[in-house]
This record gives sequence, C-alpha cells and structure tokens, in this order.
Amino acid sequence: MRTEPIATARLTLLPLRVEHAAEMAAVLSDPALHTFIGGTPSTPEALRTRYERLVAGSPDPAVSWHNWVLRLTGENALAGTVQATVSGAEQAEIAWVVGTPWQGRGLASEAARGLVRQLRRQGIRTITAHVHPDHHASAAVARAAGLSPTEEEQDGEISWRLDAPPLPDRP
Repeated sequence: MRTEPIATARLTLLPLRVEHAAEMAAVLSDPALHTFIGGTPSTPEALRTRYERLVAGSPDPAVSWHNWVLRLTGENALAGTVQATVSGAEQAEIAWVVGTPWQGRGLASEAARGLVRQLRRQGIRTITAHVHPDHHASAAVARAAGLSPTEEEQDGEISWRLDAPPLPDRP
C-alpha cells in the first residue's frame, strides 16, 4: 500500500511528516477531543516524538502504518488526521480526528470517505473502525464512510466494518 496524497472536494490528505507536529499540537489541543479516545493533548515535542515513530513505520513487517494530515483546500491550515493500519494484503483499521474549530462541517466524513475509497482502490477489502458507543458524531462518520456497526466490541468500542471488493484504480 502507498501513502500518497488524497484529494477530496474540500481537503487534501497529505502524508504525515514529522514537521507537522507543531501545527497539529495546536489542532489537537482541546481536551474535549480526548473524551472518547482517552489521554490528554500532546505537547509539540511529544507529538513530534510520536510522529517520528509513525513515519518510521511499523516494526512488524506484516503491518503497515499510513497516516495523513487534513489540509483545507485553499487554506494554509491543518484541521485533523486520518490513519490506516493495514494488516496483510486486504485488511485495514482506520481512525480519524478533526480539531474542535473544524468540527460540524462534515470534514471528518469527507476525509474518511476519501481514505476508504483510496484503500479500496489499493486492494483493501475489509475496513474496520472502532467507535465508542456514546460517540454519535464518530458513528456518523463511520456510516458516511460506508461502514456498518457489528456485534463485536474491542476495548469497549463498537467495531464498524465494510467488506467490499476493491475499487478499480483510476488515475
């Protein structure tokens, strides 16, 4: 799988770089973002260290990490992230987060749909996300991306899944 830019109507999903850490620390600084995902906002230094690990890639050769930042088209501002952890040739787990100032505009749904489309074009057949049962906005993003809730849970979160054939790769 390739981590390359993904364009949507209002966003460009740019492959994560360590240099994004300072701006992303500000984007992700609202403690409310951590209500369902846990933890606390990271300092720019801590986020830089995390991004260094993510960019270096998974230590497991059977797993690959793909991370993007969301840049608003026509603006010089990052608004969030999406990620995919690909296991084997046909399975991926995805996640998303959009900074508080950009929420409520459908950006997470748009980014997740773009990510799912890209994954399917690259041969991924099963796409999963894990959503806290009380996180209704995130459930709406999963639904908008084509995923459906399952009866499975992981760490108290509902597993959402899309099982579909790959899409043809278009230029």
